[in-house]
Amino acid sequence: MARAWPAVQVVPPGRLAYGMQLPIVAQSPIFAQPWEAGAGTPDVVRIAEACDRAGFFYLAVSDHICIPRERALAMSIVWFDPVATLGFLAAATRQVRLLSYVYVLPYRHPLATAKAFATLDALSGGRVILGVGAGHLEAEFRTLGVDFARRGRLVDEAIDVIVKAFLDEFPDHAGPTWTIHGVGVGPRPRQRPRPPIWVGGSTRAALRRAAERGDGWLPQGVPPMGLAEAIAYVRGVRGDEPIEIGANSPWLYVGTPSFDLGPNARSGPGEVLAGILLDLKALGVNHVGVRFRTRSVDELLDQIDAFAHEVAPHL
Repeated sequence: MARAWPAVQVVPPGRLAYGMQLPIVAQSPIFAQPWEAGAGTPDVVRIAEACDRAGFFYLAVSDHICIPRERALAMSIVWFDPVATLGFLAAATRQVRLLSYVYVLPYRHPLATAKAFATLDALSGGRVILGVGAGHLEAEFRTLGVDFARRGRLVDEAIDVIVKAFLDEFPDHAGPTWTIHGVGVGPRPRQRPRPPIWVGGSTRAALRRAAERGDGWLPQGVPPMGLAEAIAYVRGVRGDEPIEIGANSPWLYVGTPSFDLGPNARSGPGEVLAGILLDLKALGVNHVGVRFRTRSVDELLDQIDAFAHEVAPHL
């Protein structure tokens, strides 16, 4: 094991925790629904408040800094900054965890990342989950002056630095990229011993990184080897120490929709949809990201409420 610190667990034991990627704040045509393009800040707040009331375990925001022009049509250029967005929503919520899904570590100095998320943890009363990843958009790396070929090694070392900065006011680190000694980082995070770090990605390298350095794993799509096989691989590398395993649901609609849900979508009564999610739990999943096919923010709010009352009690 490359990790020299004990794992942190935050998912409540026994039940399957559920969270959601926050709509509107990432406008990729791959997953954004048509109504999101016309939505605004008040809608973002209403969604966050609804998830907070409904017992969602986390709200997640993803990370891109700059999208190359040649990818703008396929990806959109609208990607809200995760720290600013989660910090804004911390003031509008009380219970829901604030997750970066995922923060691209090679883009920033690890002390800058540690500072930002420690501050967010302090301000939010200890609700941060730092989800991290290596990134994939080579032109974005090139624009930011970061070596794309070294991104995996940068992530590994950055995680080490961030954990040390979370644990110690004056972290010490001597590595191939960063040397840190005699400098203090404050404010301190609220969570003790530290905020959890979940590692994202579905490649074999990302799975190994999650097992070796993470407190949890966040899939990026279905792993090429298959979800069950990926979980077995992570647990095999991890050994006996627990790790919090994530998965993502198909698109859901609680009840009977009056419109075509499109591909990879399931609808029905609460116990049916709960059964789909509990199948993931049976594979060893601790927390699942749910998503809803909807035509407006009001319909999404109705779906969040229906999920809380009709699906969640079965989990």
